[in-house]
Amino acid sequence: MLDFLIQSFQFKSMSFFEAGMLICFGASWPFAVMKTYKSKNVKGKSRLFLTLIILGYICGIINKILNSVDIVFWLYIINLLLVSTDFAFCLMYRNREEQK
Repeated sequence: MLDFLIQSFQFKSMSFFEAGMLICFGASWPFAVMKTYKSKNVKGKSRLFLTLIILGYICGIINKILNSVDIVFWLYIINLLLVSTDFAFCLMYRNREEQK
């Protein structure tokens, strides 16, 4: 376990652009989550879209675990948690709307 943590905080040169992509994508998720939370309105949110993004992040995490765990692994985890939170709010608020 300790080796996994040590290895995960190393940064490989090929991961630079992958990290950039995840940082750019990840920068928008906190705003989306807060907007959903504050407005409690999920109109225009696609559960299918969020599901596909979640599956993509899971695939990225599995790839990192199987091939080269580095600090980018944690960016995948953070993004996955943010998108999953938005998805949970989407389900919760959509169910409330349907009950009205």
